[in-house]
Order: sequence, then structure tokens, then C-alpha cells
Amino acid sequence: MAAIITGKSQKDAATSDSDKPSAKGNAKGPAHGGLTWRVRLRRDKSLLLMTLPAVALLLVFNYAPLFGLVTAFEYYDPLVGVRNSDFAGLEQFRQLFHDPLFWGALRNTLFLSSVQIILFFPVPIALALMLNTVISERLRNFVQSIVYLPHFFSWVLTITVFQQMLGGAGVLNQFLRRHSIGTWDVMTDPHTFALLITSQAVWKEAGWGIIVFLAALAAIDQNQYEAAAVDGAGRWRRMWHITLPGMRGVIVLMLVLRLGNALTVGFEQFLIQRGAVGHDAADVLDTFSFYYGIATNNYSYGAAAGLFKSVISLLLIWGANRLAHSFGEDGLYRK
Repeated sequence: MAAIITGKSQKDAATSDSDKPSAKGNAKGPAHGGLTWRVRLRRDKSLLLMTLPAVALLLVFNYAPLFGLVTAFEYYDPLVGVRNSDFAGLEQFRQLFHDPLFWGALRNTLFLSSVQIILFFPVPIALALMLNTVISERLRNFVQSIVYLPHFFSWVLTITVFQQMLGGAGVLNQFLRRHSIGTWDVMTDPHTFALLITSQAVWKEAGWGIIVFLAALAAIDQNQYEAAAVDGAGRWRRMWHITLPGMRGVIVLMLVLRLGNALTVGFEQFLIQRGAVGHDAADVLDTFSFYYGIATNNYSYGAAAGLFKSVISLLLIWGANRLAHSFGEDGLYRK
């Protein structure tokens, strides 16, 4: 009897071993569950079709214009075209680096971007944490709808709303005049311009920015909160030891993306308000490229400023991603 059982056990073991894919087959086979790329293509055909418009938009407006960067190394003349324009080498960049207006625009860009990272970036995280604590789903959906709405407003409408509230004839100054207090036109004060544009960005985009963080909160295992509550952990301890660590990967990823986009602080927003506060306060790299490049028909000079901005942005996102790796996070891409 023992021999029969032993023989059966050996047979089952041999059968189970034969059912397992060999190491050689694993080495040669595809990494996605044994499916070839053609099978996966047929399986995900509908999803790929859905992404085609976004890919086409990216190619047309982000990658196709890269061919125009060659004008940064030419004395570009639109009448003769890119091929027939005279080659300038690095002359445009030498002129750019000796231009005090360029360095002023770069300083403004870095300063305004730093203010927005410090004051604006934590706001969507805080809003997501607060909304996550709301028990009533109806109330949560109502608040989300309210804070999402300004994202769909244009910058012209957003600045108009702030003008009606904080401008010379706005609600704030009318209240100050009614109580015989000195007026303060925030919309034309260059000293508070950084706080003004950050407030506008928070009002317009903070609600939209919480979408990713709410998704990160939904992915956290609720059993951890229950176990922590049983162990006597209060609300703040649960947030500090469960919620924030669960969101850390997403927070690091969004911070890397924000740092990579640090030099793009908002062209339309600054273009509209530049005349009110002056170019010394409102000129950034994007407006510099427009006013001293396109507006003066000096396209090569504007292209050189844009290329400089793109290179620095690439270095920023690379450095931020390396920093994320040093803290053990994946960042934008893995090692």
C-alpha cells in the first residue's frame, strides 16, 4: 500500500512538474502572461483606438514643432524659409546670454515658479484629504463639483473675476472706501503680483488637481484604518502613518512633473496682466519669447529662448526623478 501511495505521489509530482513552463520557455516567451504582442494588440484594440486622438494631438502640437528648433541656429527669414536662411551658429544664444531682459525674465520665472510650488502644490493634497473625510457622498460630490468648476473657465474670465473683486473699482476697495479706509488696488501692485497669480492658479486649478490624489486615496486598503483604529490610533496618527505613506508615490510623481514644468508658469495668465503690473514683474520666459521674438519678427531669437527653456526643463525633470529614486520612489520612470 505504501508503495502504491509513493508511486502515485511520484506520478503526481512528475505531472505537476511537466505542467510548469520550463525556465528556457520563460526566457524566450513574452513577459505579459505568455501573450504575444499581436494577441495583446487585438485584445486592447478598443483602448488603443481611444488613445489615438490624444496621440495625434501630442504629435501635431508637441513633436512636429521640434523641427522648427533649427531656426535657433539661423538668421531665420520667413520669406526664404528654413532651408535658405543664413546659418548663425550659436550667435543667437550669445546675444541671449548678454541680454539683461532675458536674465530678468529667467529670475521672474524661477521666483514665481518657486512661490507656486510652495503655496499651490500642497493645496490639492489638502483638499483631497479633507474631501476624503466627508462621510456624506452627496455632500462630497457637491463640493467636488464646486471646486472643479473654475478649471473650465478661461484665464480671461478668471482674471476678470479677480478684477471685480480686487481691482480699483472692485468689491474690496468699495468696502474700504465705505469705511473711510485707504484703497489698495491689488491687480496693479507689482510687489504682490506673485501672491496674486498664485491665488488665481489655486482658485482655477486646485479643484482639478485633486482628482489624482483622490484616486490615490481610494487605492489605500481600508483594513489598515480599521486595524489602526482597533490599536487606538487617532485620526491624525492614521493620516500620518497610513494616508500620507499611501499617497507618497503619487505625490512624488506629481512633484517631479511639476518641477519639470517649472519654467512654464502660464503664458496667457501673464500676457493679460503684463500691462497692469509692468514687464519687470510679469515678464517670464514665455512672454519674453513672444515680445522680443515673435512680436519683433526676430523668430530665431525667440526660438533660442524657447530651446534654452526646454533644455533646462529637461534637466530639472531628470534631476527631480533621480532625487525620487534616491528616496526609494519610482518617480516618472524606473531605473
